[in-house]
Amino acid sequence: MRPPITRFTVHAETAVYRSFPAALLAGACCVATASVGAQSAPPADLQVAESVARWISLAAPPSGEAHALDALRTVLPGWTRDNMGNLVKRVGRGSPRRMIACAMDVPAFVVSGITDQGYIRLHRTGAATHPLWDQFHEAHQLRILSARGEVTGVVAIANGHFSRQHRGDTTIVGVDQLWVDVGASTKAQAQALGIALLDPVVASRPVWTYAGYASGPAAGARASCAAVASAGEAAATAATASSPSGETIYVLSSQRSFGWVGLAAVLARAGKLDALTVLDEGKAAGSAIMLPVARLGQTKRAITRVIASTGLDSVRVVTPAVRFAGSLVESVAAADVRTLLQDAARAGGIAVGIAGTPTLLAPALDTARATANARRPRTDAFGAIEKTFMTIADLPGVPGHEWRVREAITALLPAWAKSRAVVDSAGNLIVAVGPERDSVAFIAHMDEVSFEVEAIARDGTVRLARRGGVVPSAWEGQPAALHFDRVGSSEAAPSLRGVFVPRDSARVKAPGVSTAWFGVDSATLVAQGVRVGNAVTGYKRSSRLGGTRLTGRGSDDRTGSTALLHAVQRVNPNTLTHKVLFVWSVREEGGLLGAGAFGANHGRSLQRIYSVDTFVSSDTPLEDPAFAYAPLGQGFVLRGLDDGAISPPAERERVLRAARAQGIPVQLGTTHGATDGSAIAPYGAPNVGLSWPGRYSHTPGEVLDLRDVEALVRIITALAVAR
Repeated sequence: MRPPITRFTVHAETAVYRSFPAALLAGACCVATASVGAQSAPPADLQVAESVARWISLAAPPSGEAHALDALRTVLPGWTRDNMGNLVKRVGRGSPRRMIACAMDVPAFVVSGITDQGYIRLHRTGAATHPLWDQFHEAHQLRILSARGEVTGVVAIANGHFSRQHRGDTTIVGVDQLWVDVGASTKAQAQALGIALLDPVVASRPVWTYAGYASGPAAGARASCAAVASAGEAAATAATASSPSGETIYVLSSQRSFGWVGLAAVLARAGKLDALTVLDEGKAAGSAIMLPVARLGQTKRAITRVIASTGLDSVRVVTPAVRFAGSLVESVAAADVRTLLQDAARAGGIAVGIAGTPTLLAPALDTARATANARRPRTDAFGAIEKTFMTIADLPGVPGHEWRVREAITALLPAWAKSRAVVDSAGNLIVAVGPERDSVAFIAHMDEVSFEVEAIARDGTVRLARRGGVVPSAWEGQPAALHFDRVGSSEAAPSLRGVFVPRDSARVKAPGVSTAWFGVDSATLVAQGVRVGNAVTGYKRSSRLGGTRLTGRGSDDRTGSTALLHAVQRVNPNTLTHKVLFVWSVREEGGLLGAGAFGANHGRSLQRIYSVDTFVSSDTPLEDPAFAYAPLGQGFVLRGLDDGAISPPAERERVLRAARAQGIPVQLGTTHGATDGSAIAPYGAPNVGLSWPGRYSHTPGEVLDLRDVEALVRIITALAVAR
């Protein structure tokens, strides 16, 4: 049975929603979560934007358009695919003969090499038009489209904590600086995932809409193809009733990135034409103009002779208006999609505004993608830890706004711990258990580096204050979400979707100021409750890499929070011979403020404090292993020295002795950064860091190994119950 088609009837004045099968959304990995709501646009605009966003989500790297076309053929009956990868539909007969075309492909990458350490190197396919195109991929997830299915990877980026080592790295990143981490440690492991040379590689993006805009790579070009396909279907329907005169050939073409060679192949076999309309990629200013064939421009020069062979001396080129052209958050408005659709309809001889007006088609979500990235339960010993991490890692936890994370952790506590859990005046979650003597505390923080609203410009552009050691280039040109706090006992308002605004041009890697835009002006934002101090994060979706590796924003310190939670679950409170405090702190990033409040209240009574936090490791392709080298997968890390503390030798030996006794794999090292324990130690409790090795710190692409987290859970448990 053919999958249902989402249809939006678009007339000259309005768009009327017809059908939106809920089943298309079920189980999709990459649809924005329900808590991130659409906003501030008429329902019809939101529906049109959703339709185009589905087109944007289809993977169509140059010469790999089949990944998208296979999905489209199920919803475009009667279209044929030729040997160049074009989808073509012919409607009508006779004269005049018209062709209406768009291009499906988007500049992407291919696998150009696999290193001995299992990293993937890339080469670009197609000429990107934005100067930061390659850099936009740093610290973000990619989809490697292998013959055996999709493989998730994340692009390496310098650790945020190692900024002093990278002071000279100010130039814009290009494709030759991109290293893809797929969770492999050897070339053989990467190949075992199915990765091979020349496999296409594309950005892994959510289906993203905001305030009546559809957003993503080549949003304008995909809107153009949505219009061409929809006009073709409408023409086929009209042909059974009042057929437009003549013949129209509708083309979703391939390989625009290589001189429009796909469209040239269709034209070469088309014979004489009376008109050619090309719905092109988006630009800052939209247009619809007739161009002489000789003036088509460099990207179409290769097909000018082929066009001339059809008898044409000019081509009508329609360019949709977009925001942030050429970036990964290029955005097209619903109103401009309607204009495109009307243009495509008129070019095919369909009267707009009467019976037969086109309906905007929306393909089903990319189910292969959803299946490849589905969070199926692990079958190994790490399933419970992975599930907990993914539950709390994807929650927003801007410093001072950690309540969602705190509630999730509280809900996962065992009954005995939940009955003892308290939230102090600073917002820390504390579980205290055991008799009042020889008190020790384990502390992990709930917040993450992120942003708050600092100011709102009249046009709705929001200037952002960075909270913690943000690596600003890692968020530029990415989806953004603005989060509201609760007011009293009421539910928090749904989060607003938008984008982190990319620079149009750049000479240096890092933007001087971080800004976001949510599709509306300041008056509308204020009316929706947006205020200075609101929390802003990027889109969050933790994912499984190869083997036992995970990637997720907020691994620092949701991994520590996960380890602490699982240690609590393994502790038998009735056997403790001393007092143990398990603490999940707030406002660690940028100030250790929650820990400072805890220390003022409890520090004087503690014998020692164990800080459970990331060991920022140089086990990456971009760092010098002479410092902070702790390989992933080889055990928890005893953090002997960092920028805020050095652990006493006797306390280090206590940890090492416990690890040896339990057979727990352990590493010893020094790294940059500081932990909550640095704010508690002045009250008299020696600070010892218990960590796991992490890559790409303070960025959206942080990576961990579940084997290290399990070792961390075991050592926390052992130290908690030790006499």
